[in-house]
Amino acid sequence: MTGPVAALSRRAVGALRDLAPIVGVIAFFQIVVLQQPFPNFGSVFVGLVCVVVGLTLFIQGLESGLFPLGEAIAHAFARKGSATALLAFAFCLGFGTTVAEPALIAIAAEAAEVASEAGAIAANEAARDDYAFNLRMVVALSVGVAIVIGVLRILKGWPIHRIIIGG
Repeated sequence: MTGPVAALSRRAVGALRDLAPIVGVIAFFQIVVLQQPFPNFGSVFVGLVCVVVGLTLFIQGLESGLFPLGEAIAHAFARKGSATALLAFAFCLGFGTTVAEPALIAIAAEAAEVASEAGAIAANEAARDDYAFNLRMVVALSVGVAIVIGVLRILKGWPIHRIIIGG
């Protein structure tokens, strides 16, 4: 099998491999710890298939469209020799991709729901939306800064162990 079908098949297998630990942890806690069957198993299975298909297409889109574009821009910055522009691009790329990350959006919404139920924030939609948004911004800022530090490490030739120990 060659061509686009083979590429999609490889990505689907990769998506299954990437999701397996998550599914395994959830199944373990549901069956072993909580000792309860999966509620609405059919719906859960259909949702899992949708996640695999969506993740497969998402990765395909990134690798065929956005990654080459980002690589071309990074090479253009390197040719220009502007470290400031390269660092700004690195931050914006890390920040932007993290803000748009579907898993982060879903997890931030769940965290807001839990915080609301625990009484840590008001029990209304505006408070939950604000909490989820702020959580996403903090994570995105952190990823942007981490990528800038990584690019600086490459530009300056800093050994990675100093970055890790310093962190």
